Amino acid sequence: MQTLIEKAGSLLEALPYIQRYSGATFVVKYGGSFMDSPDPEVRLTVARDLVFLEAVEINPVVVHGGGKAISRAMEKAGLKPQFVQGQRITDAATAAVVDRVLSREINPEIVEAINRLGGRARGIAGPDVFTCQPLRLKGPDGQPLELGLVGEVTAVDTAPLRDCLEAGITPVISPTARGRDGQVYNCNADVAAAQVAIALEARRLVFMSDVPGLLRDPRNPKSVIAHLEAAEVEKLKAQGVIDRGMIPKMDSAVAALQAGVEKVSLVDGRVPHAVLLEIFTDAGVGTELVR
Repeated sequence: MQTLIEKAGSLLEALPYIQRYSGATFVVKYGGSFMDSPDPEVRLTVARDLVFLEAVEINPVVVHGGGKAISRAMEKAGLKPQFVQGQRITDAATAAVVDRVLSREINPEIVEAINRLGGRARGIAGPDVFTCQPLRLKGPDGQPLELGLVGEVTAVDTAPLRDCLEAGITPVISPTARGRDGQVYNCNADVAAAQVAIALEARRLVFMSDVPGLLRDPRNPKSVIAHLEAAEVEKLKAQGVIDRGMIPKMDSAVAALQAGVEKVSLVDGRVPHAVLLEIFTDAGVGTELVR
């Protein structure tokens, strides 16, 4: 009986959040090493969370990653993965692998998982909705870095996404984009997700990865910064707390907040039901970033 009472308590704790966010759009960036887990139950956990959001009339939009799967596919194709400042150097052969793995392998798997659990999802290849410009980065010497076909999402065609949401369907989008030159570019999924949140005027943006949140000490997984205001980000970058791959994530989070997104969350996808714990409990999990 006590267990049943505790379950009822959890539902009541979630009730005000369900009421607050009914009809809202949430963008979820789905990524991290847990996507590669050999245990199908681990991979289905996120899909269950998304189906739950659908059931309580929240509109989820998914932008997914898949870096490890891309690296494996490149090695099978005889291509050596190379990175600079956290970006995958992408020549034409690599871009073809990226496009295939993200849009025609990982994307359908996520869609199938959501549909199998009773949800409704539709896969959308990034180039069908994302426009990008070549990403420009400079090395320590101030000289431009040669990244190849690496893009930065600059525009989102929201019409196909809104058509899905109006029909009660969850769009699942791969992080590739079409450049002005007509080529497919490899893009940072965090940046793409933030641009989707801005374009759709989403209420919440959730970044899933395989770290507990923003860590004050990267060597200590217990040093999670639970609450952070956007104004503090530049100071933490100067201190080196926000570094490397966390920089585009946090810059994108700040851009989303400045555009009107209420809250951005960084959660650990390895924690079962991390999305639901962050959204529907008082304590939450991971790091929350607010204006």
